[in-house]
Amino acid sequence: MSKTGIIGAACLCCILTAATAFGQDANPYEGAIIIARSEIWQAINSGKCGSATVAVMADGKVVYSEGFGMANREKGIPVDKDTIFNFGSIGKIYVSTAIMLLVDDGKVLLDKPVTDYLPEFKMADDRYKAITVRMLLNHVSGLPGTAGPNTFGYRYYDNVKLETINTLAREHLKHAPGAIAVYCNDGFTLAEMIVEKVGGKKYIDFLDERIFKPLGLEHTGMGVGEVRGRTIALYYDAKTGKVHPPETISVLGAGGLSSNAEDLCRFMDSFSEEGKLLKKSSLAEMRKAQPSAFWGKLRKNSFSFGLGWDLTSLPRYDAAGIQVFGKSGGTGHYSSMTYTVPDKKITVVVIASGAESGAMTISLDILDAVLVAKKLISKEEKSVQVPVEAQKLPQDHALFAGYYASDTKLGQVVFDAEKNTATLYGFKDQEKIPATTLIYNDGYYHDASGGLCYFASIDGESYFVSRSLLGGGIDVIAMQKVKPLEKPRSLRIDMDGKIWLRRNVAPFEANMLSESLLMKSLLYKDLPGYVFFHGAKRIESPEFAGMPLNAVRDQMELLLFEKNGRPWVWLSDMLYCPADSAVALKAGDNSIRIGNDAHNEWLAANEGMILGFIKPENGRIIAFSPEIEPIYDSSIDGMGDIYVPKGGFIQFAGLANDAFTVKARPAAAASGK
Repeated sequence: MSKTGIIGAACLCCILTAATAFGQDANPYEGAIIIARSEIWQAINSGKCGSATVAVMADGKVVYSEGFGMANREKGIPVDKDTIFNFGSIGKIYVSTAIMLLVDDGKVLLDKPVTDYLPEFKMADDRYKAITVRMLLNHVSGLPGTAGPNTFGYRYYDNVKLETINTLAREHLKHAPGAIAVYCNDGFTLAEMIVEKVGGKKYIDFLDERIFKPLGLEHTGMGVGEVRGRTIALYYDAKTGKVHPPETISVLGAGGLSSNAEDLCRFMDSFSEEGKLLKKSSLAEMRKAQPSAFWGKLRKNSFSFGLGWDLTSLPRYDAAGIQVFGKSGGTGHYSSMTYTVPDKKITVVVIASGAESGAMTISLDILDAVLVAKKLISKEEKSVQVPVEAQKLPQDHALFAGYYASDTKLGQVVFDAEKNTATLYGFKDQEKIPATTLIYNDGYYHDASGGLCYFASIDGESYFVSRSLLGGGIDVIAMQKVKPLEKPRSLRIDMDGKIWLRRNVAPFEANMLSESLLMKSLLYKDLPGYVFFHGAKRIESPEFAGMPLNAVRDQMELLLFEKNGRPWVWLSDMLYCPADSAVALKAGDNSIRIGNDAHNEWLAANEGMILGFIKPENGRIIAFSPEIEPIYDSSIDGMGDIYVPKGGFIQFAGLANDAFTVKARPAAAASGK
């Protein structure tokens, strides 16, 4: 059969699936199907994603299922209903369910300290002892965020759990346990470890025995990089068209599972009734909000975290008496979203290759159409956007001027009282760049696209809050103000403009972490006492800089130390040395050997060179431009000759004692000049 015939047959199959469930005369979900197809093809055609899969379940049956795009372009294999995608953080619902199964077994109590189950879990901050199992699952633990190295990659690496424990042992909390809900991956890695220790078997085996087999989930398991004998949706870079190695996330509890859309629907449907997986009391816990002490302090509700859920309600559906649960997932190569309405036995799933597919809004539009079709809500009429006129700024606006930070970005807010506007600036190194201008009107700041935001002072902290229009409006803390310090401190070395080389990159680490491999640390004269190195850090001693923000995810702490007479940086779980320690690349053969510590080796190009490589089987080579942008990765680009300009760097990752050879010739000589 031709490729066109295969795709046509797949489309016909999904249409018949929906039609046979409701009779041949009419398909009540035609509107939802039209939305799914139009919005997903728009995302594919715009380059936001390469392929996708969708499924809708109602009353215990899959009423619509369809694949879009090509799973494997080289082999001409289209996505169908059985194609497997990574679904990222939706896996947090699986580990939460696994914990609740142990609660049903009488082996775990949600409000017992984590240390009761993981005595090896320790931190440099004594408050860690108050973290309970529940706090791991509803994002209120106060843990810094995400242990990065080796978690996202091209093969499974079980040792990340021990590495996470070792990293946390040196870190502090960013807020008191229970104080505020800030998205946190490491809490779910600890939950995975509890399942293994209390359940007495590997996490994936526990899931297989207690969740996958009971629900008949034959297409669910570890990440696509570990899948054998089934079709996976490969990831193709939208800019280059190059295929990347199949992705594996080693923190399974935080987001390392894969599935097809139908299996994911069947799992979500298990929350519709007692006994499918969980007993009545545990099911009730999984079906309620789990708020922090901060809940209700913003103007409108923020994300209503549950046990693993991002959402346990949405205003539009709350008004109709419908409780909607939602969970998103995002990895380097995939994005996903599921919404489920347990009381109505309705679930929608969208999974796509590509990190910016828009799965969250596409799936919500599909859900809306399904609920309209079942006459549970009325169709929402889209309002016409009318530009607003600027009104006088509020009296307290000056209190909110200053610098703001997210996990890795720095910004500045500047108010103009004459124009009644606020301008948000971003930074490229020290250069301040206007990002957007906001007009003040009726208590909110409005951007050009109709978005709303405001500033809030709560419990001594200032926040820049964005109003998401998702499901009727949710307030999201986008940035937090960096407080000026009365007595700023300094590190013992000047960190301004210094370039650092990461040294603990595993050869299988994912390309998505490439921006962490070569980094620049910065100081800002208007913010004395802070260093900016993979996010803002408050300097607390000549050797240490800690986390200054309580409401920002994925923060790190910085520790300076000496090694071989040179300053090194421990950045939570990443190790860096100064760029001027890289060995100069020379014409001819360059030999590189990985040491017993398996730390990466680096070369620096003092002139433009054409390079050829000989590497070990599991070795990896990544080259960077003088602007510290990656320009070559052997895991993606293969092993042909490359050009590295003057000022570039080359990184070598491998196992202990691995040997590499670089054959270099000056570019000028090669061109005959």
